[in-house]
Amino acid sequence: MILTDTHTHLYAQEFDVDRSAMIKRAIDSGISRLFLPNIDCQSIQPMLDLVWAFPENCFPMMGLHPCSVDEHVEAQLFQIQKWLKKRKFYAIGEIGLDYYWSLDFKEQQISAFKKQLQWAIQFNLPVVIHSRNSTADVISVLKEINHSKLKGIFHCFSGTEEEAKEIVSLGFYLGIGGVLTFKNSGLDKAIENISIEYLVLETDAPYLAPIPYRGKRNESVYLIEVAKKLAELKHTSIENVAKITTENSKKIFNG
Repeated sequence: MILTDTHTHLYAQEFDVDRSAMIKRAIDSGISRLFLPNIDCQSIQPMLDLVWAFPENCFPMMGLHPCSVDEHVEAQLFQIQKWLKKRKFYAIGEIGLDYYWSLDFKEQQISAFKKQLQWAIQFNLPVVIHSRNSTADVISVLKEINHSKLKGIFHCFSGTEEEAKEIVSLGFYLGIGGVLTFKNSGLDKAIENISIEYLVLETDAPYLAPIPYRGKRNESVYLIEVAKKLAELKHTSIENVAKITTENSKKIFNG
């Protein structure tokens, strides 16, 4: 059984004390495909160091997280674009909009998001989208650009059933993580009628640990708890969930 964690920040400082052991725990449990979203210019080198250490298991993305958008956004985007020309990346990510923490740089967030979507088209790469408290605006931007090459994942999906259906209709997949295990999250209802053919699994480690680890540091091995919950929701086996969601990830990331 092979499980794919489509979104995990394993280079984060929260793992400095036991990073290699933590990754080996995941690999030994069948979570052997680990996709790493970038955050900003400071996270690039730690991410690539990890890819170098685990080249068969860790796959990097390149992008600027909306929470890292500030008055220096153009300088950061310049560096990220340079990296896209230097080596292989599996997606443009983590990009998008975040209206939860602050609206101070809302217009810059939207501009940076649009620019990075254009890069995805240019480099023929999928996008991994962050849409906290901003799903409607993210969908609006995607419709505005309206390009057949745009595909990817709405990471950490936590919207409504209507939003889920609209996202799927645009050709995107929903990233399902630990929130699915939370008692009153409502995510189970939102994806109840969405086929597993449009879902992928993720942890967003070190954040959003699933039950029974909620409140602790998340790590990729806990993806099993998300897979179990999704199997229960879809009345199927965890092996079937692993097979279909991993195949979905291969379609998105081209291997």
